[in-house]
Amino acid sequence: MDFLPHTDADDRAMLEAIGMSHIADLFEPIPAEVRLGGPLDVPPSLSEPELIEHLGALAAKNLGAGLIGFAGGGAYDHHLPSAVKALASRAEFATSYTPYQPELSQGVLQAVFEFQTSVCEIYGMEVANASLYDGANALTEAVNLTVRATKRERALVGATVHPHYVEVLRTYTAGLGLDIEVVPFRDEGTVDWSSVDASEAACIVVQSPNFFGRLEDVQVAGEVAHAGGALAVAVTDPTAMGVIAAPGDQGADVAVGEGASLGNPTVYGGPYLGLFATKLDLVRQVPGRIAGETIDADGERAYVLTLQAREQHIRRSKATSNVCTNQTLMAIAATIHLAWLGPAGLQRLGELCVRRTAFAASLLGDIPGCRIRFEGPKFKELVLETPVPGAELAGALAKHGFLAGPALGRWFPDLDNCLLIAVTEKRTEDDIRGLAEAIEKEMAGR
Repeated sequence: MDFLPHTDADDRAMLEAIGMSHIADLFEPIPAEVRLGGPLDVPPSLSEPELIEHLGALAAKNLGAGLIGFAGGGAYDHHLPSAVKALASRAEFATSYTPYQPELSQGVLQAVFEFQTSVCEIYGMEVANASLYDGANALTEAVNLTVRATKRERALVGATVHPHYVEVLRTYTAGLGLDIEVVPFRDEGTVDWSSVDASEAACIVVQSPNFFGRLEDVQVAGEVAHAGGALAVAVTDPTAMGVIAAPGDQGADVAVGEGASLGNPTVYGGPYLGLFATKLDLVRQVPGRIAGETIDADGERAYVLTLQAREQHIRRSKATSNVCTNQTLMAIAATIHLAWLGPAGLQRLGELCVRRTAFAASLLGDIPGCRIRFEGPKFKELVLETPVPGAELAGALAKHGFLAGPALGRWFPDLDNCLLIAVTEKRTEDDIRGLAEAIEKEMAGR
């Protein structure tokens, strides 16, 4: 088994059931002369991620090493505790993807309710929905919410928001007549929100940490939005919530993000998990579903779908969205992961990402011919500028056993020689040194 959930109390209960006092009693039938006489001479115990890394290194000697992941841009190689898969894979959660008679699925509804509570807590918001398809979908729904709430049809979107999110936003709203204006970024890799006029906008969209890994000033963006009668939408990585202020605490009205880093592996581009949370006074504009807690006819606690503001439940003209379902299984996995981490674990995760990103920046920035393009506070990602196109360097690094990228020239022509490097808590200092050595070799050979 990947995960053994037995507690000390469980062990005592099992021993009592078979009439034993200690686990050592189970080995009494084995002759003393062949039993282990004392503790094993082994190294100190390892944490779960360290043990998995060690066993993977041993296995790689036989099977050949795979690529070490430094790729980012929205999909990240995080450690997934074994408990997540063990619990999320229980048969109780393998129900139909969309409960048309939801009250029959009390366990799933309770799990979704706990998910919503977790999202509210990490984002500093008052209400969250039962999840959406992915981060890009969540952003689009957030912009649509602000359009309905303000009766305006213009969105100011930072150029440092994930390009895929902006593309989805444009595609999704193409028939609605919305004006999507992209606000350029400065040399620091952030947007100067203080210079923006939001007087005719429905919303300002700010991502922090942004696509380059830089921290944006969400508070200033919110103040500018509110001064102009607009709403502030923050796109935020949930794994950063242990080390930076929640978007709700920084003045955002809506917080969205990609939740796949919590409890879900990177498997060929999906499935992903859209996080969506907002303030209570906007609850009637929230898309999708909201699970709620109530009391049944017998006075017992029960769970229901409190709001189902989708076109299958109410008249099409009054539906907030055509979103038909939610990512229940992925949301459950994310909830288990957050509960497993707890506040201290989430903080520790964020701190590890910050420290290892800083370590990578110090090494990579010293390579001759290279530099870190955007200086300043970063989380989990950095932009490395080199003398060669980023796509070319990414291909060369794959031959050294490293997966890096994406190359930024695809979306930003001025950054054609730049490569996005992601550093999660899984990347050891030896991994980072190996990447630096591989880049240095490539630079020396050109």
